[in-house]
Amino acid sequence: MDTLSYRTKSVSKEEAEHKWYVVDAENQVVGRLCSRIAAILRGKNKPTYTPHSDTGDYVIVINAEKVRFTGNKWEQKLYKDFSHWPGGQKLTPAKAMHAKDPRRIIERAVRGMLPKNKLGRHIFKRLFVYTGPTHKHEAQKPEPIQLLTRKS
Repeated sequence: MDTLSYRTKSVSKEEAEHKWYVVDAENQVVGRLCSRIAAILRGKNKPTYTPHSDTGDYVIVINAEKVRFTGNKWEQKLYKDFSHWPGGQKLTPAKAMHAKDPRRIIERAVRGMLPKNKLGRHIFKRLFVYTGPTHKHEAQKPEPIQLLTRKS
């Protein structure tokens, strides 16, 4: 039997190359934006994607306070938290969460799209969300990336 020359190569975490990207969230729909961010964090945009290994990139999100929801989600969307005590459920509308800390909307959406295990928690640490157009990662020389086309 011959050795196959077309075997699939699994990339280990030592072999993976991690790039830095900057995403401008201004006037972007939250769900569509965060699903693309989660794919970049996992490395699904690369031909070397390996599900069980950390092959993704770093993502910096700027202008997090300028995201938008479609429909009536600003008033109707509720974020649920639970303290694991009786009566400990808290419901927070999207508008109130945006007023308190707009970064949490993107962080919670992306975290929900990542695996619920050690790898997912490790991948989430590579997401950096900022309000405003500036960030503190200039030393890494991040590349700007346009995830979605904007409607005028």
